Amino acid sequence: MADLSSLAELGTVAVSEQPAAPVHVQKLDKNGRAYATGKRKDAIARVWVKPGTGKIVVNDKEYDKYFARPVLQMILQQPIVATSRNGQYDIIATVAGGGLSGQAGAVRHGISKALTYYEPELRSILKKGGFLTRDSRTVERKKYGKAKARRSFQFSKR
Repeated sequence: MADLSSLAELGTVAVSEQPAAPVHVQKLDKNGRAYATGKRKDAIARVWVKPGTGKIVVNDKEYDKYFARPVLQMILQQPIVATSRNGQYDIIATVAGGGLSGQAGAVRHGISKALTYYEPELRSILKKGGFLTRDSRTVERKKYGKAKARRSFQFSKR
């Protein structure tokens, strides 16, 4: 950087170039699949995305058999519908930990991340939808002297 002797010279110094925005590149494994990990509550999902017919398999079962509730099926479909990629990718997921709701959220997070690894131009759409942000809310731990995390035992004057 040039040495400045007065404030007047400050305007003549060329402004250094801003660092360019990070360029996201396609990340595929040797089988041509994109891999990502999704998390929600205590559930962790491993997700692989590859071109196909739109089949979604969770823990070796069809997703509509594994997640029987329509709300959970909708949660799984959200990133695919938001990017208009229905029927274009086969998705294989293994998920462990937590309950069904947390597992559905973890798979959704994993699908979103894997889609951005396969098609980096989808990142802006998924980011705007909030699918790439890990929902960090978890259950608060139980404290001693309390019935639950914050609930006190019933007070009695006697």
